[in-house]
Amino acid sequence: MSKDNFDEIIRRSMEIRKKYRELELMHHGSEWTVEEDALAYLTDAGLVGRNIMSQQQRWPKAGSEAQLEHKLGENIWWLIVLAERSGIDIRKAVDQFLIKTEAALK
Repeated sequence: MSKDNFDEIIRRSMEIRKKYRELELMHHGSEWTVEEDALAYLTDAGLVGRNIMSQQQRWPKAGSEAQLEHKLGENIWWLIVLAERSGIDIRKAVDQFLIKTEAALK
């Protein structure tokens, strides 16, 4: 994936988050905190695990293949949102992780 594509994914992710913020204000009178976003991410991460179990025929659940694909995308979206809300450049964070891990595995 090119840097421009990743930048576009980040831009689109934050636009979606902005629209969710509007819904939070309309329904609850306040936007979710970073902690609430983190909890939502953790919930979705758990659903990835459950859908993987179903895909691997270790948990009976209908429609898990489409749900797994959706939840994997949603988890990446949440990580982008959490990074942005925490003041972390996700591009730099991923790059530094890859550099450090690649060096450790040489």
